[in-house]
Amino acid sequence: MKIAVIGDGGWGTANAILLVANGHDVTLWGAFPDYIEEMRRTRRNEKFLKGVELPSGLNLTADRAEAVRDAEIVVFAPPSKYFASVVEGFRGFVDDRHLVVSLTKGLCERTNKRMTQLAQEILGIKDVVALAGPTHAEEVGRGIPTAIVAACPDDAKAKRVQEVWSGPNFRVYTSSDPVGVEIGGAVKNVIAIAVGCSDGMGFGDNTRAALITRGLAEMKRFVLAYGGKPETLSGLAGIGDLIVTCTSVHSRNHYVGERLGRGEKIAGILGSMQMVAEGVWNSKVVHDLAIKLGVEMPICDLVYAVCYEDFDARKAAAAIMSRSLKSE
Repeated sequence: MKIAVIGDGGWGTANAILLVANGHDVTLWGAFPDYIEEMRRTRRNEKFLKGVELPSGLNLTADRAEAVRDAEIVVFAPPSKYFASVVEGFRGFVDDRHLVVSLTKGLCERTNKRMTQLAQEILGIKDVVALAGPTHAEEVGRGIPTAIVAACPDDAKAKRVQEVWSGPNFRVYTSSDPVGVEIGGAVKNVIAIAVGCSDGMGFGDNTRAALITRGLAEMKRFVLAYGGKPETLSGLAGIGDLIVTCTSVHSRNHYVGERLGRGEKIAGILGSMQMVAEGVWNSKVVHDLAIKLGVEMPICDLVYAVCYEDFDARKAAAAIMSRSLKSE
């Protein structure tokens, strides 16, 4: 199939590599022509996917019309903060003739909406597929085995994505609950910052396991209030993605939390990073939306306070342990 991947970050690039390996005709679009030219010349994306060679069959372009020309599938992979503006740029190029897929994990800062909702509204289309799970780009780009979930109310679209993406090292399951899959993908990044803080303060495995478990409880309450199915979070896009994001050396959100736990300030941490940490942005969205929905999320609230209110991470640890006692 002819596939356009929009967004030359690590995750977009890793998916483009995967799809080429599966035998598809893939074009990867990036916003900056000079960098696309560098990638074309070096066959590398050293800025976002270091050390991985780009296959010779992967097409590269900064031209929107060229990217989607004759494409049957269009895949959006920009960071959540820029998702709406990137999709807006493809209005008029993408419509219901295309199968549209979102790889982006997060919620819109302005509207609190999920990425598939934004794409549907901006492009005027129906049923965008959300693809999420325990899938760090650094490993997928190198062909390390994993599994993921394609979620869409339209089962035929989810199954089509399953067939296109599945291969020897990439197993795709389907789901009819994009709400659960997308909310899980957003909130787990916030929990990963909390786990990183714990590790940065020198706490142990017990603390990490407790935060992951209670973080999952917060995720399930949030999904239920948002209109999704809490049971979805017992799968790959919930507990699977949560575990890998909270424990992997590739996790940017854990990395941010670790530095916060060592006493660094959020502005300095973000200023030193080339890659984005979705959990920082999404801690504010999740915090504001949880208040609106009446959902108790003490771990996420404290991550928000550390990231946006200059609250000390050690005081946050004390605050979470001194909450009123209750049943599980």
